Amino acid sequence: MPNPTVHIIATGGSIAGVGPDRMDYIRYPEIGDHLTIDQNLARVPEIAENFNVIAEDMVSVGSTAIGPANWIALAERIHAIDRDEPDTAGIVITHGTATLEETAYFLHLTVKTQRPVVITGAMRPPTSISTDADLNLLDACRIAATPESAGMGVLTVLNNQIQCARDVYKSNTLRVETFKPNELGFLGYADSDHRVVFYHRPYRKHTVDTPFRVDGMTDLPRVDIVHAYAGADGMLIDAVRAHGSAGLVVAGFGAGTFPPTFIAAAEAAVAGGMPVVLASRSSAGRVVMTPRKDEQGFIVSDNLMPQKARLLLMLGLTVSSDRDTLQQMFYEY
Repeated sequence: MPNPTVHIIATGGSIAGVGPDRMDYIRYPEIGDHLTIDQNLARVPEIAENFNVIAEDMVSVGSTAIGPANWIALAERIHAIDRDEPDTAGIVITHGTATLEETAYFLHLTVKTQRPVVITGAMRPPTSISTDADLNLLDACRIAATPESAGMGVLTVLNNQIQCARDVYKSNTLRVETFKPNELGFLGYADSDHRVVFYHRPYRKHTVDTPFRVDGMTDLPRVDIVHAYAGADGMLIDAVRAHGSAGLVVAGFGAGTFPPTFIAAAEAAVAGGMPVVLASRSSAGRVVMTPRKDEQGFIVSDNLMPQKARLLLMLGLTVSSDRDTLQQMFYEY
């Protein structure tokens, strides 16, 4: 039986980072040098032994430089691969960890394929002692080539743990176990016996079951995030309104409470026609609708963290500006 074909799209990030010496774990992002994907693959000959690899460098940057234009380009490239390479088992994207969760969720909502799409990165560059880059890349190829990964939406893998793009977030600045699945649990393992094993499936709609289509777009509606803090007033919300942003996510305390002058400014933004989503600074749990929030005209984020709520609102605004329609999206996706 021939080896399965995996198509790898590289975008840079720590998984391709080049440090000044083997003891460096923190300076390499400032240096900014990156390996090509072919150089990454040369470090892990086991990948070529087990997979037929097609590889390309789309960009070579730290993920702090990745945003909507790159997301759209990635979605379009995935669609082209899906259309033109019928024998490809799955697609792997290498990415910096800073915004990996955002790129993953964007693709989870926009790519129209049942084929596995797996995003991976690294917390330690390939040039460092005990790098996680090599194993994460191998694991991503294994998951992309596994038939059981199909129809799961976009998946991420670092530290052997397979996560759903909707739920995953970066929880630690430096540790290799940084990516967590909120409180709901990760999906499975790319494990030490070389098996890919799943125990859960994503429930919320994704990929082919969403209305979001971005092929041909060059940008997305601008949505900003403003975090609440003790004593916060409406200055930053007013600045977002003055800038003419299309929408706003406000990150509050606990289940969605805010300082009085802060929430008054957010209510004024709603009255002025701006969609405003209430999210939480907390890393787990839901923000739920109440009669008061409903009367004020807000949208609630359910359990999406602010950075994910922003993405869904950006995409939602490409479909509708109706508040009820947008709210339903937060319940479904």
